[in-house]
Amino acid sequence: MPENQTVVITGANRGIGLELARHYAGKGCQVIGVCREASAELQETAAKVIEGVDVTSDAGIQKLVKELDGQTIDLLINNAGLLQDEKLGSIDFDSIRTQMEINAYAPLRVAEALVGQIPYGGKIANITSRMGSIADNDSGGRYGYRASKAALNAFGKSLAVDLQPKGIAVAQLHPGYVKTRMVNFGGLITPAESAKGLAERIEELNLDNSGSFWHSNGELLPW
Repeated sequence: MPENQTVVITGANRGIGLELARHYAGKGCQVIGVCREASAELQETAAKVIEGVDVTSDAGIQKLVKELDGQTIDLLINNAGLLQDEKLGSIDFDSIRTQMEINAYAPLRVAEALVGQIPYGGKIANITSRMGSIADNDSGGRYGYRASKAALNAFGKSLAVDLQPKGIAVAQLHPGYVKTRMVNFGGLITPAESAKGLAERIEELNLDNSGSFWHSNGELLPW
């Protein structure tokens, strides 16, 4: 991203979101971090922090829209997410509903609410997971997480098609198996390494490859 462009990141207070904020701030971009509860690290990094935002609620989206009124958004990164586990025989459907709200519906809510502020040439990056790939599922389980990320992939593909005439490119990006709280810090790469790869994929994103599903390492993933 060129200097002085504006990057809005949801779930920016820690983990991958925080590292993406650090990356773009380091490139001279104006980073706006969105979260439910700000961290000291995000306050030190972002040009602006919008906290107290629940992206699953109408009130949260309204607050976000109000805070960003009149702001051009060159890059929107939908990063906020939730991973919970369900096993056949003891499935918690409330857990699945919650993951659908956070992982799938919220990014679509945010994109729809803010798309009018994204100019021609702007981009939307949805942080998804290869666990949302139906073709790649060889281990089962994680019903809510898999379904919610598959839904996000479907939403992102439709956004890419619908926003093509407006000159806005959309990508679905798998961050890798990252050492974050979400996986009890048991991943294979650091948040900084993931953020670097994600930023490279976002840099490569254009209207010709819009709608693609990529691993942060550049691998094109199957649906």
